[in-house]
Amino acid sequence: MARLILLVIDSFGIGAMEDCQEFNPADCRANTYKHIRESVPSLKVPTMYQLGLGALVDGLEAPLNAFGRSALAHHGADTYLGHQEIAGSCPKASTKRLMKDIHGTLAEALRKEGHHVSYPWKDRPVFVVDDACVVGDNLESAVGNIINLCADFNLMHFEQLKKVGRIVRQNVDTSRVIAFGSPRTSLEQILSVVKEKNPGQWGVDAPKAKVYGEGYDVYHMGYGVNIDGQFPMIAAREGLKVYRIGKTADVLHGSGPAFPVVNTKKVLNILEETFQKEDGDAAFLVNVQETDLAGHAEDPEWYAQTLNDTDSWLEGFLPKMEESDMLIIMADHGNDPTIGHSNHTREYVPIMIYGRKVARVNIGTRTTMADIGATMSDYFNLPPTDQGDSFLGQIMKKE
Repeated sequence: MARLILLVIDSFGIGAMEDCQEFNPADCRANTYKHIRESVPSLKVPTMYQLGLGALVDGLEAPLNAFGRSALAHHGADTYLGHQEIAGSCPKASTKRLMKDIHGTLAEALRKEGHHVSYPWKDRPVFVVDDACVVGDNLESAVGNIINLCADFNLMHFEQLKKVGRIVRQNVDTSRVIAFGSPRTSLEQILSVVKEKNPGQWGVDAPKAKVYGEGYDVYHMGYGVNIDGQFPMIAAREGLKVYRIGKTADVLHGSGPAFPVVNTKKVLNILEETFQKEDGDAAFLVNVQETDLAGHAEDPEWYAQTLNDTDSWLEGFLPKMEESDMLIIMADHGNDPTIGHSNHTREYVPIMIYGRKVARVNIGTRTTMADIGATMSDYFNLPPTDQGDSFLGQIMKKE
């Protein structure tokens, strides 16, 4: 029996990358872990510190397990794009676009595919598809990164929304297109919260659209992402069971049990319960999201508490792992809550690998997080991922 856990602590960066100046000069002073440690004396993560944080951040003696760090190969610092890269397919470099410049092209493409497109306002670059779905700029991300499709599921089923989203995706080169909706909202409610956040940036205020909660569903589409070449999709084709727990249920494509939970203790409880019950080969792809939410809220205390909770859980969980089990702990980018802005930060991320068969080795600085997806495929003897180099042979103890 082979079981592997990938635990992504969302936004847990360990220092700015050298190319930060090209993306956001403000990120060049970012160091999420160190700055939270300096700001919050109650931060105590002895388990992760011993698993490699101490060696990576403070130059301490190498731990008894494998460890290293990774650069971000995708442009910028993004949770969705980061997870696509981790899964084994690095997104292409995208272009920032606003609906005010591209709405005509998108509307024409949708009409050519037989969809009805209407404009509720003459002076706003926001349109409605099939009297059910509102297309506009994403107001929660960096300006120009994402186009949103927000639908009333009473008028358009989720599968139909995804088809509309794919047409938009094919006709725009932004980093992401997000299609989402709920039966709990209405087209009138969605339209009532359309606003201009920045000059020329028009879209739906998603939190006020009443889409979140029971019945909510979302489909993320990255630019230039080869989904079929990612570990979860390869695993699905090969019959390997994959659990997606936390935000991975939303941002990674695949099949198998999915638990889109946010609360950290619930995420970790679900992981432990499903892991203990699983008696066959399986992978567990897990995201601790509250660290990222704390970063966006610029709340070091919340961030530290989430790290403490995660580390405490790890302390109790590691002894329960069996001979052939493996645990990979990492992050997808940074989100330093102490540097004066609330956006993701372009930082190196730690990699800590634990298992009874894992050797004491420093895997160095990986040039792409896709090496993780490649290693997971290698671990289960699956076909290789679209991108990435496996380091499995480097970290396993010699028989």
